Amino acid sequence: MMQLRVGVVLVLSALSLAGCGRFALNNHSLDYKKAQALEPLKFPDNATVRPFTPLYPAPTVEQQAIDHAPSFANKSGNRYALPRPESMQAATNSTETSTALGRPQLVIDGNKNPLLKVNGSTAAVWQYTLATLSSLNYKVVSKAENGYEATIQVDNQNYLLKVSTVGSNNTVALFKLDTTFADPAVATELLTQISQNWPA
Repeated sequence: MMQLRVGVVLVLSALSLAGCGRFALNNHSLDYKKAQALEPLKFPDNATVRPFTPLYPAPTVEQQAIDHAPSFANKSGNRYALPRPESMQAATNSTETSTALGRPQLVIDGNKNPLLKVNGSTAAVWQYTLATLSSLNYKVVSKAENGYEATIQVDNQNYLLKVSTVGSNNTVALFKLDTTFADPAVATELLTQISQNWPA
């Protein structure tokens, strides 16, 4: 009888420990993926409403970026789960890790010029940049035979898009044809679009 009780306790303990993994039920932590846009708040016609600005306006995200977004789900696909970090030994021994292409990040330099910072192989960064421009329907007027730069058309005006490299750090910047930095507003809009539509 004592052995039966111990056995039952062990089985229940094992099931409770495994409850967060294999046997876990859907806890609705992935429901955010099915969220729908709601219409703006409507007020009665006779109501007096002071003008207001949303504190946290929802950003506009391209459908391609949504389709290629990483999936943070467990193996069963029923719970939100962040990927486990790779071991330091595996990262050190993996040549793929050292050449992996990072996600672009919009930064502002000391002179208030927007830049797109991307880690990885310069050739891969340039290839991804051109592919993103193509998906956004920007016209590439010409490409340099040597180096990572191209003349592109933005709002019917020609600009020079260039990738500069220091070690494994790359910066994508937009210039006027006289090689001075483009207007920050124009550059920010273009670089933000590239960042949001960067291939996964």
